[in-house]
Amino acid sequence: MTTVHIVGRGIVGTRLRRLLDTGPVMLHDGYWPDISGTSPGDVVVLAHGGSVAERVRRLAARGLHVVTVGDALPDTISLLDDPPEHQGTSIVLGAALSPGLSGLIARHLANQMASVDEIHVAIHGTAGPACARVHHRSLSGLSPGFRDGEWIDFVGGSGRELCWFPEPIGAKDCYRARISSPYVLQHAFDDVSRISARRSARRRDRFTAWLPMLRPPHPEGGVGGLRVEVRGADERGARVVAIAGIAELVGTAAAATAAAFVTGLLDGLLHEGIVVAGDAELPTVELLARVESAGVRLQEFTGIPQR
Repeated sequence: MTTVHIVGRGIVGTRLRRLLDTGPVMLHDGYWPDISGTSPGDVVVLAHGGSVAERVRRLAARGLHVVTVGDALPDTISLLDDPPEHQGTSIVLGAALSPGLSGLIARHLANQMASVDEIHVAIHGTAGPACARVHHRSLSGLSPGFRDGEWIDFVGGSGRELCWFPEPIGAKDCYRARISSPYVLQHAFDDVSRISARRSARRRDRFTAWLPMLRPPHPEGGVGGLRVEVRGADERGARVVAIAGIAELVGTAAAATAAAFVTGLLDGLLHEGIVVAGDAELPTVELLARVESAGVRLQEFTGIPQR
């Protein structure tokens, strides 16, 4: 019987463990040895901080399915540009809030259009302390953006944009950040000409991003949000814009997304090799239904006010 190994005892790892009730599941610390107690065909979920690229390669070479939850930009570029060798197994690259749920929502919205040329993602909030540290550092350095078929490095913390998230979050100032989502989305939507990703921040966040965190992060952030905007055209060539997102604890939404991919993998719904959320080959509606079954409510902007 296939065993699922969750590596990382943080918020996402522990909540994912509670969501997976099919077959044997083992929860390990982040320093767990790569191959201890595994058999070919098992699933390993890397739900810990830090670099994971080399660990992914070693696990895939052993005939293990791998699901990553982190969004480290160097790891994403390395694994997309030079895919690991595998033995007919799946390697899910990014199965959290973004990348992950953002790609599923983007594909769901894109399927409602005749053509798509822009995808814009905004994120609000963090899960546990490791996620908070990544958020803090992401506002410094360079932020990737895809524009008119070329990658452009923007200054992190620039490009202020007021983004409206589902209630109860509302409007937040969002800025360019060092996030891997644009690379993952471009891999899934290779014909889209513009892709961007921003995250909410306060003035203090932007000014202190170059420094160590001034105080320890909270054990868990409050309600976070995800906003995905897709722009394209309908069958008549008219301009169309579709927006959807969620308002939920980030750790809960990330665990629900990871659980959807793990159960989808166990049920044979994923193709072998590199798998990214938003792939046209994936059963997007089914995966979104599994995310919602874990209690995450998808909200779509309709432009119609509710009483």
